[in-house]
Amino acid sequence: MLDFNHKPKLHERVSALIDEAQQCQQQQQTPRSYLGASRVGVACERALQFEYTRTPVDPGSEFSGRLLRVFEVGHALEDLAIRWLRLAGFDLFTRKSDGGQFGFSVAGGRIRGHVDGIFNGGPASLGLAYPALWECKTMNDKSWKDTIKRGVAVAKPIYATQIALYQAYMEPLVPGISTNPALFTAINKDNQDLYFEAVPFDADLAQRMSDRAARVIAASEAGELLPRIAREPAHFECRMCAWASRCWQLPG
Repeated sequence: MLDFNHKPKLHERVSALIDEAQQCQQQQQTPRSYLGASRVGVACERALQFEYTRTPVDPGSEFSGRLLRVFEVGHALEDLAIRWLRLAGFDLFTRKSDGGQFGFSVAGGRIRGHVDGIFNGGPASLGLAYPALWECKTMNDKSWKDTIKRGVAVAKPIYATQIALYQAYMEPLVPGISTNPALFTAINKDNQDLYFEAVPFDADLAQRMSDRAARVIAASEAGELLPRIAREPAHFECRMCAWASRCWQLPG
């Protein structure tokens, strides 16, 4: 039964104001004009096309204020991880002398990536080789445990693709970064437990995903629609897609 006399409580009203402010700030940001290496591993190439061409998402699929807060907490935890690693004796660089992030731009600026950091040294007892790419992610407890159990390449193929592309495209700028395994870091957002995994360079994955990015861009610029990942909208990838309604009104 609906309670028409219900008045929002103070915490609900303040939260709503914060969410509205977060969403307004998000809307004011300039959208990407390129395909980010962090997204190339997304399962559906048509979804990547929508993302690359900045196609509006379905109504109601915009990032909620709560989700934007989740993203921001992730960035804050990454900053803490940087401090923890440096305290532990790692020589970790996250910014260039001009304050910008380390990254790359290829294909006339159509494919770009910004890395979390680069290790130039660390505790000798670990036996790691440098320079090494650093990639940091935050996860809930379930996702974190699955990553430990199966490894990043199996549990998080999008992250594995991101790492491989970063290692490949950063090599001309940081010689040796593709020779040495990357150090992947996962922070459990529920309890702040840490997971570290040395990820060797997967040249085959980097090549396949680089070719995929080129295919998405070429098809998009030619006005061609790539196939969707599924044959029916009930597919789990489609149910989570921000362009599902638009996509299923278009040819297969």
